[in-house]
Amino acid sequence: MLFKNAYIFTEAGEFIHGSFRVADGKFTEILSTVPAEEGVDLAGQYVIPGLIDVHNHGNSGADFSDGDYEGLVKMARYLAANGITSFAPASMTLPYEVLEKAFATAVRITDEQPEGCARLMGIQMEGPFFSEKKKGAQNGAYLKDPDFAAFKKLYDGCRGLVRIADVAPELPGAVEFTREAAKLCTVSIAHTDANYEEADAVLEAGATHLTHLYNAMPPIHHRKPGVIGAGSERENVIAELICDGEHVHPSSVRMAFKLFPGRICLVSDALRCCGMPNGQYELGGQEIFLNGNVAKLADGTLAGSVTNLYDCMRKAVEFGISREQAILSSTIIPARQLGREAEIGSIAPGKLADFVVCTADLEKKTVYMGGTAL
Repeated sequence: MLFKNAYIFTEAGEFIHGSFRVADGKFTEILSTVPAEEGVDLAGQYVIPGLIDVHNHGNSGADFSDGDYEGLVKMARYLAANGITSFAPASMTLPYEVLEKAFATAVRITDEQPEGCARLMGIQMEGPFFSEKKKGAQNGAYLKDPDFAAFKKLYDGCRGLVRIADVAPELPGAVEFTREAAKLCTVSIAHTDANYEEADAVLEAGATHLTHLYNAMPPIHHRKPGVIGAGSERENVIAELICDGEHVHPSSVRMAFKLFPGRICLVSDALRCCGMPNGQYELGGQEIFLNGNVAKLADGTLAGSVTNLYDCMRKAVEFGISREQAILSSTIIPARQLGREAEIGSIAPGKLADFVVCTADLEKKTVYMGGTAL
């Protein structure tokens, strides 16, 4: 099928006026012309790749860690409707048997790929290898030191769907864990009180990702650069950023894009209360309370966000990030962190035809998956 007369976001990170063809659910050709033949006339609208959220706990009342298949389907359907066509749900700090059950639902949804649902392209294992001091909204009762054997059992049990594994560098065995886990997936520094030297050791061992930059890690200090300083110096390190307007100040958003040029991965870190009314919800065995656009534990600790990635992308632009960079940070950059860039993340021949038709200011109009409108 031919889609024509649109401004298409290319792999080069720019919009071109032209057309594209889709066959068997994949992009087959990108054209800088508008053929006279019959096709879907997009009337000068903009086309961007479907977004990819590599850190998403839930929405619509469901949480990945529940281990409930129907809940995961509900999550995936909400994401697709909101322009997030691929995702890697994030687990919580919970017992291994609970994680095993949740990971099994991820295997099932990839096998069944329900219609109208975002594609599950990986899992982010957020916990339990975290620091007590920086556990944030993670459940301290289930924290553990890094354990590669336990990780490998979970990894094998879900057929390698774990694409990002989190660890706090200061914990005993963190370097050894990273060295082994990095052979299998992206290793990320998260929920940590590590100093510069501890973080640098784990980065040297193979970590290439920082989970929700600024949040649950020491701030930058001119004599104690910490995790942020260590990560910013390495050009292979990608930093997640929650751009919901609550977790990170707009000035710090702009700073992040300067500290990590071309290396910011926008994420939602959305909770089950995303898309839900104010009230009381659950997160990793703890009560959370949603009031407006903020979710907190009973003690006032800020939990994850209640904003989907598409809205986070638009927030980034509102905060002064270029439209093109915000799109890259929501599409091809997360695709690379999942090792899925050959399949998703850009509008290019051979990739899945998941895309969003929108206005010049990224207001969503129509979401397509495999070339079919939802």
